Amino acid sequence: MVSSFLTSASTAGFTWRKSSFSGAQSNCVEVADDVPGIVPVRDSKNPHGAALLFTTNAWTAFVGELKRDGFPTI
Repeated sequence: MVSSFLTSASTAGFTWRKSSFSGAQSNCVEVADDVPGIVPVRDSKNPHGAALLFTTNAWTAFVGELKRDGFPTI
């Protein structure tokens, strides 16, 4: 469940990453792992746009479901 969002000014100090399986394209989501208690997620095509915030439990459950349903490279 998405609880909130942050503007790009609020996320300026975050370290963003995307899956190594993404390649060089800019059509991915990026996550910041270094934020205690939340997982910010943004669109790589719009890195200066808002980031959605997920609780760590919600993000873990989401990724777990994707892996279980046939997306093991996430």
